[in-house]
Amino acid sequence: MRVGIDLGGTKIEAIGLASDGSTRARRRVDAPRGNYDRTVKTIVDLVEAIELDTGVRGSVGIGIPGTISPATGRIKNANSTWLNGEPLDRDLARALNRPVRLANDANCFALSEAADGAAAGAAVVFGVIIGTGCGGGVVVQGRLLAGANAVAGEWGHNGLPWPDEQEWPGPPCYCGRQGCIETFLSGRGLQAAHGDSSLTAREIAEAAVKGDARAAAAIDLYARRLAKGLASVINVLDPDVIVLGGGLSNIEALYERVPRYWNDWVFSDQVETRLVRARHGDSSGVRGAAWLWPV
Repeated sequence: MRVGIDLGGTKIEAIGLASDGSTRARRRVDAPRGNYDRTVKTIVDLVEAIELDTGVRGSVGIGIPGTISPATGRIKNANSTWLNGEPLDRDLARALNRPVRLANDANCFALSEAADGAAAGAAVVFGVIIGTGCGGGVVVQGRLLAGANAVAGEWGHNGLPWPDEQEWPGPPCYCGRQGCIETFLSGRGLQAAHGDSSLTAREIAEAAVKGDARAAAAIDLYARRLAKGLASVINVLDPDVIVLGGGLSNIEALYERVPRYWNDWVFSDQVETRLVRARHGDSSGVRGAAWLWPV
């Protein structure tokens, strides 16, 4: 059995996968935000719970909202900032008494969707998570592309391309820079586009469907910004498929508007790239984490 953990900013999910990819057990708990030691303990408890549910000891793969620095061996670039600078893989390996494998959560998401999800069979896949943050992962011919600096796919910390006057220089980002794509395309970015921080991104999307003009304008602005960001990815990577995941991927209007808008910025006379919703939904990240280990 393979155990996968999806370490998110608001929740931690665990899954136990059989060798045929079927789900044997699943657990989900709230993430202990801001507390590294409790995060480690929560992951250990989830692994033990999955193994108790199934009666089988498994390999452990973990999708994280950041990556391991090749230079230091510690977590870097996590928007769950309490993970940064910590030796998470070593702490978990010691606590679980076995080796663990860690990968960026967007990489896990992309791997899952490229394997048997919405992008199955595609040669080049760009997986996007838009929710608490804004991550990305690249799969080429079925294999994850990590890169020399372990930052392949991190489009969210490029500046928003082709900014309008009111979008420049952009809001501050937790990474220390200003105007990052993530600041526009995370859930908070949609709230800012709407102008009412008391409404959640989901509530804004629901209001837009019901005909609320202010909410509809915010969704349209969000779609244009997403199109700009993805157009810059297409110009560099030229993927066959872009798969959207995360809470904001449930906004139905994006799948019609974004491909229509990105034509203004992609350097081509015609855009063949497909924009699709994740087949495995919220489970894609945790499934991809489990698949970090071979059968």
